[in-house]
Amino acid sequence: MSTAAHRTLVLGGARSGKSGHAESLMPAGDVRYVATSSLDPRDGDWAARVAEHRRRRPAHWTTVETATGPGLACLLRAGGPPTLVDDLGTWLTTELDAAGAWDAPRGTIGPRCDELVDAVTHHTGTLVLVSPEVGLGVIPETRSGRLFRDEIGALNGRLAQVCDEVLLAVAGLTVRLK
Repeated sequence: MSTAAHRTLVLGGARSGKSGHAESLMPAGDVRYVATSSLDPRDGDWAARVAEHRRRRPAHWTTVETATGPGLACLLRAGGPPTLVDDLGTWLTTELDAAGAWDAPRGTIGPRCDELVDAVTHHTGTLVLVSPEVGLGVIPETRSGRLFRDEIGALNGRLAQVCDEVLLAVAGLTVRLK
């Protein structure tokens, strides 16, 4: 395991290539893949997306699901092999659901975001975070859409400050921002 910290944030829209690019950044050998969502057997489309991600990953990578197990910040604080977290949008959705915060004031899950930013800041190995960039489109019509957009935008901004490298994936191409 590398002792030098290197934190990379990969941003991008839907189907931008951000996950595939993030996977290509991982070193050979042991990798911990942190999946932040859970499967709903009633959602065939989501199951197909998850299956695509699973097929693409090397078989020797270890997968940890945070939607049903230890929290993401806890996993990052525990150290371990090079880690890829995919993605922070589903992590945020899970946190909003767990807190019943969809109708609560903005910032309700601030302490959970603070924990995550702190864990990323102090992570001591290789860490690649994947997150949706949703601030380039229209203003969502629904309150929940606006809440998600605002919360993920604020989280991405905070993480960009503590990461060593920030990349933006657009149309399958990746641009280095930091």
